[in-house]
Amino acid sequence: MIVQRQNGVALWRQIADRIRSSIASGDYDRDGRVPPELTLAAQFGVNRHTVRSALAALAEEGIVRAVQGRGTMIERKERLNFPISRRTRFTQGIGDQAREKEGLLLAAAEEEASVDIAGRLAVPVGSPVIRMETLRRADRRPVSRAASWFPAGRFGGMAEAYERTGSITAAFAALGLTDYVRAVTEVSAIHADAQDLADLRQSPGAIVLVTRAVNCDLEGVPVQYSVTRFPADLVQFTIEN
Repeated sequence: MIVQRQNGVALWRQIADRIRSSIASGDYDRDGRVPPELTLAAQFGVNRHTVRSALAALAEEGIVRAVQGRGTMIERKERLNFPISRRTRFTQGIGDQAREKEGLLLAAAEEEASVDIAGRLAVPVGSPVIRMETLRRADRRPVSRAASWFPAGRFGGMAEAYERTGSITAAFAALGLTDYVRAVTEVSAIHADAQDLADLRQSPGAIVLVTRAVNCDLEGVPVQYSVTRFPADLVQFTIEN
């Protein structure tokens, strides 16, 4: 498990990623703690200072906690299970896993559809679209940050409707669309960027899950394209047929 010293990623971050992965896989479940710093340093072929930096980053994420006389203990945090299905809805998906669920509108604007956005929404390049930046919380914890685009000709009042309701589904209903379905969901995992650190309360080196999704009306016409980022230590996906 020697780390790579010339791949452009800091050694402490590589080690943090591997420890995080081992925790998620249950490798340390036997005694609920991470191996000692000396053991990890030998395992990864680095010095203790590098290991200590990795553990400090994981502690900032709330994944581990140093306990005097016991070592570095794993903090058990139950992930929210978010189903991805034909009718993917945030509020219904989180369900009773959280008492409070809210959606916040961070920013909104009308812009011209880029080549990518136009292709996703099946509209001409340069046609007007509504872009919304939103943040979702469950029990006051940020669980997703999204950028979404809607055809402006059909959903020109989307931002105002969302600000009133805090719900994409309710906003669609207010604008005359009573049902819609998920056509495409692409999932990837990347390191958190500066915006994730601020909005999702992540620490440097944390992993976020990114979904790129297209929703369509019941006639198959695209109504929404979204790029949504979720903290990987807080949310997991279940793909439903």
